[in-house]
Amino acid sequence: MAGRLHVVRDQPHERVFERVAAVDVAKKEGVVCTRLPDGSGGRDARWQKVPATAVEVVALAAVLVSQGIEMVTLESTSDYWRIWYYLFEAAGLRVQLVNASQAKNLPGRPKTDKLDAQWLARLTEMGMLRPSFVPPEGIRALRLYTRTRTRLVQDRTRCWQRIEKVLEDALIKVSSVASKMTTMSVRDMLGALIAGERDPQVLAGLARSRMRAKHDALAEALEGRFEDHHAQVIEMLLEEIDFLAGKITRAEMLISEQLASLPEAWGADPDGVTGPDAGAGPDAPALNAADRLDEIPGITAELARSIISETGLDMTKFPTADHLVSWAGLCPRTIQSGTRKKNGKKPGNTYLRGYLGQAAAGAAGTNTFLGERHARIARRRGPAKAQVATARSIAVIIWHLLSDRDARYAELGPGWYQQHTDKNKKTRNHVRQLEALGYTVTLTPTAA
Repeated sequence: MAGRLHVVRDQPHERVFERVAAVDVAKKEGVVCTRLPDGSGGRDARWQKVPATAVEVVALAAVLVSQGIEMVTLESTSDYWRIWYYLFEAAGLRVQLVNASQAKNLPGRPKTDKLDAQWLARLTEMGMLRPSFVPPEGIRALRLYTRTRTRLVQDRTRCWQRIEKVLEDALIKVSSVASKMTTMSVRDMLGALIAGERDPQVLAGLARSRMRAKHDALAEALEGRFEDHHAQVIEMLLEEIDFLAGKITRAEMLISEQLASLPEAWGADPDGVTGPDAGAGPDAPALNAADRLDEIPGITAELARSIISETGLDMTKFPTADHLVSWAGLCPRTIQSGTRKKNGKKPGNTYLRGYLGQAAAGAAGTNTFLGERHARIARRRGPAKAQVATARSIAVIIWHLLSDRDARYAELGPGWYQQHTDKNKKTRNHVRQLEALGYTVTLTPTAA
């Protein structure tokens, strides 16, 4: 035989749900298809168009509840599915959100909203759809705050980038000397430029702390052609930065309050008392969720709260750590056709992947297990792949910490890999390297 015979037992897909509904979602309205038993062994399919307004969707939810609908399927079209999902969920219906790529109709068939809704309903009753992860209401509110903060931080960064472009137009190269534009020294120099000061020596004298050692370089970099129109634009951008900073501070306050309102995130004190402020001490048997993640190298308190807003606190939604890794898009997608096999880009939660990437970059410069892992992979495969691999390791750690409230992060140390590497394997690798250089190697073990 050319190969082994593998026996695979398919799961039954005859009919999982007797009473189902599906909605082909659009911005202004949705096409709803219900499939119910007709009493004679067949199926009765009915369609209707329902405006995507709260009043109409609530009325539809009441009808579906009265019909005994067991499952409602929604296609994840932009953000238009939210009104349907939230109101159906509030009415007590069981709802699942599915990716459009899973619910595509067969090629060559006519495509209409009515036929799409019917196809979704048929797939639903046979249990052939895999639902997407939609967090509970409390996490959804937390996610809105954290994503808003992320966007505000990005807007603030763009303002600093615009300031740098204006300075380049004014022939001022302060960003080439200063470690970053956001330092107080640079802010003081910008304020002086706006006020009318043009003497490079005076401007360089505004440097603080360690930047004072760069006085001569700063004076040379501040020699340019800074005009009044440059000052006016930079002043507007600095006002925008201060405005955004206030909004970011407010968002961080709302994030902390929302996370503290979730009992699933609470820790426990040594006496067993739990609550928003419990589990904060070093002797606490169970830390709160954000503090547990904060112990991981590379993760800050703010980053921990952002990660929780994306993953939620119920890890039963992800049966294994690999499921969470896949959902974050940190593993390759295999595409095989015949003898050809390649890896494609894995879609995933872009916010979570970005947060984990920030954590990996932060852990890369630490003298820890994760820092050593990043350095070891970077030497062989480059920093980009090392960052993804480190981010994946952090995702696995997060899954375990959120799965068990009593779990704590244990640092293995930078030498863990070397201590657990097989001695014979290391010996063979070194011998092969020496032989490749033209040496004949003879090994003599040392005396015990």
